Amino acid sequence: MKKILLTGGSGFIGKNITESYLSTKYHIISPTRSELDLASDESVRNFFQTNKFDLVIHSACKPGHRNAADTGGIFYTNSRMFFNLLKYRDYFGKIISIGSGAIYDMRHYHPKMREEYCGTSIPADEHGFGRYVMGQYIENSKDIIDLRVFGIFGKYEDYAIRFISNAICKTIFDLPITIKQNRKFDYIYIDDLIPILEFFLEEKSQFSSYNITPNSSIELLEIAKIVNLISQKNLPITVATEGIGSEYSGENSRLKKEVNFQFKKIEDSISELYQWYLNNKNNINKQLLLTDK
Repeated sequence: MKKILLTGGSGFIGKNITESYLSTKYHIISPTRSELDLASDESVRNFFQTNKFDLVIHSACKPGHRNAADTGGIFYTNSRMFFNLLKYRDYFGKIISIGSGAIYDMRHYHPKMREEYCGTSIPADEHGFGRYVMGQYIENSKDIIDLRVFGIFGKYEDYAIRFISNAICKTIFDLPITIKQNRKFDYIYIDDLIPILEFFLEEKSQFSSYNITPNSSIELLEIAKIVNLISQKNLPITVATEGIGSEYSGENSRLKKEVNFQFKKIEDSISELYQWYLNNKNNINKQLLLTDK
């Protein structure tokens, strides 16, 4: 059984990985921050003095979203964690880094961004710039794979701000679904990320970076209608700003050529997630749904 280091195990993606079937196939070690603080040179050095791994899934990051408690020093912290980890390459093999579509400069975005576009324009925002710096390093490295996720949803995400979970939770409490502005996104269900991870853990890939996106994008308004239909409540859907905003999507031909995999229909994924929230209704804080951030 291969031994995997999972960073960011307490986050949305990390929690889902540890609860997935991967935990029965691999010996996954997910240290707490007190056990491994990737931003600390001393902590990383001490950790690898007594630990060796076959593979690493790097999902740890300092968030920069609108609900983050502290958005200062995102570039410094995230790049520091990444390069501190790489300093100890002798203690593990391949690294799968959970990246982001933010690597493509949002100022010059167009639908279905291709992996090759990275580097044409350097992101101005701190989060995107950090992804860009790490991505450029990965492109010139061996045995590091950058999985660029655009929209992803599932259990344990921040339902106060993440659209699909927010819409589901609002319908459960009979609240209207709210949209700041309609946009198209590339959304994948968290469960669909797991077999993709398995492929890259096991197989030798042709490239160093891949857009992890479905074949087609979907409008937020369409998602809201799907949630409404699943809830069987026909609650109001309000859109604050008219028109449609810029599309956030990536082209996925690289992924499809190598990974024999079909994404679950988004209607089925949303239905499954709706049932999960319904079963865990007592854990939802309704007050967090009353104000849109």
